[in-house]
Amino acid sequence: MAGNFWQSSHCQQWLLDPSDLVRERQVDFAVVTEEDYQKLFIFFSNFIQVLGEHLKLKQQVIATATVYFKRFYARNSLKCIDPLLLAPTCILLASKVEEFGVISNNRLITTCQSVVKSKFNYAYPQEFPYRANHILECEFYLLENMDCCLVVYQPYRPLVQFVQDIGQEDLLGLSWKIVNDSLRTDISLLYPPYQIALAAMQMACVVLQKDGKNWFAEIAVDTDKIQEITRQILALYDLYKTYDEKKEIQGLLAKMPKPKSQPSRPPSSAQSQDGIQGTNDQSMGVNN
Repeated sequence: MAGNFWQSSHCQQWLLDPSDLVRERQVDFAVVTEEDYQKLFIFFSNFIQVLGEHLKLKQQVIATATVYFKRFYARNSLKCIDPLLLAPTCILLASKVEEFGVISNNRLITTCQSVVKSKFNYAYPQEFPYRANHILECEFYLLENMDCCLVVYQPYRPLVQFVQDIGQEDLLGLSWKIVNDSLRTDISLLYPPYQIALAAMQMACVVLQKDGKNWFAEIAVDTDKIQEITRQILALYDLYKTYDEKKEIQGLLAKMPKPKSQPSRPPSSAQSQDGIQGTNDQSMGVNN
């Protein structure tokens, strides 16, 4: 692990330019609008969050999984791998990297089945179609596409330090929630984590009517970047006002670019015991 953020692969390879993101997404934008694309990623970010909570993962692990998910599709079309398969794969990999502990294959699949059935049946009326062998093979694709750049610096640690420094501990709760909300945007792909933390804290100061002007004036930071982050988070909140996920998501998923072939029914329990052997790209919702 790099000694600090500025020497890390996160900083040197995974702070992307907005124009690069738009260019890479043109294949998907030919099928869905930019707004629909954002709605799909809000949905899958929510899915990762709920799945992580049911697995009792720390927020750091859930956030890292969400960043992995976004990194993959920053370089690939949605039709490359089914997001419903990539989401638990990101959870599995993040739990290893963040040293949370190994999640057993059976527990991960069982939790996916339970979450899809109980929390997301409005989007997926059928059973969760993937098994452990699909996720294990998908993990290789994920690692390859991220060039094994697995260290993700999150805004939570600098946020705690900033709140302590400004001396207003009651800012932490709302600031933390705003950082979590930022995972539903592209912000984690575009800005350093300390800037995200500062933007969240500044927004919390406004909402809670706390005076932090002097503290913010004394820190050496690119205020234009902080304002850009703030605008993107506010745009997310504006979208929430009109986006009814339960009503819209089935239509969005139907339009979403997909791999050429996906499992039509859950593999047998005997297949799931075979591990990675016998799995092929077509059966796991992967499009080369």
